[in-house]
Amino acid sequence: MFSLYARRRLTNTLNLAASYLTMAFGLFWLSWILFTLLKYGLGGINLAMFTQMTPPPGSDGGLLNAIVGSLMMALAGTLIGTPVGILAGIYLAEYGSRGWLAPATRFINDILLSAPSIVIGLFVYEVVVASTKHFSGWAGALALSLIVIPVVVRTTENMLRLVPDTMREAAAALGAPQTKVIMQVTLRASKAGVITGILLAIARISGETAPLLFTALNNQFWSLDMNQPLANLPVVIFQFAMSPYDDWHNLAWAGALLITASVLGLNILARTMFHQKNSQF
Repeated sequence: MFSLYARRRLTNTLNLAASYLTMAFGLFWLSWILFTLLKYGLGGINLAMFTQMTPPPGSDGGLLNAIVGSLMMALAGTLIGTPVGILAGIYLAEYGSRGWLAPATRFINDILLSAPSIVIGLFVYEVVVASTKHFSGWAGALALSLIVIPVVVRTTENMLRLVPDTMREAAAALGAPQTKVIMQVTLRASKAGVITGILLAIARISGETAPLLFTALNNQFWSLDMNQPLANLPVVIFQFAMSPYDDWHNLAWAGALLITASVLGLNILARTMFHQKNSQF
């Protein structure tokens, strides 16, 4: 008969072993994915990839137009969605303690946060593309902004709630109005956390394919016109990977490695900033 201490120690050991095994299981698949991307993608990383356009089958080329198009739409989507997300997060954290609007906003935000991106793409297609009768980079940017907003809202609200109330009370005691307290005290104190949320949102939209298939589509040629179909890395990777041509497969692997490295770098940066933010409180 085990003593109470021995049973608790055995339970603790079993739980720790299960935790380590599940962690190792997840890391195994992540490592396999990264190894596969490095194995097939490194060969396609060269100067031509960043200086030439997407090629026709059997020709040499690169992904310059797709890289630039992705950067343009990601930047536009971030600039559209970030102010909306920050303002909504400020309202929920600073003004939303009473009434029905804040709970309803949180509920809708949770729905947007978990909504499949293809549904968002289909919505923008119906609202923008179908009405203008053509695909465009602006439609793609709008779809990406709808993915950015809930991530920024959630992060901004959580970061503002981490700011101690004593800081608000101290500023209010000096006669500062609430708008000044928010802008000069709470928002400044949570700046690193808010930036973390923006970086996570950028990482989220970097590899989205489904919304862009319905909105920006693709463009084989060089174009900076956001009012026309625009090349982008996710759709190019999808189309090249589904093709029967080996040279397109190589470019698809290289593009996938580029997106993965970018997303991984943004996540590491965001986690680092989030850790620094938590250490302040």
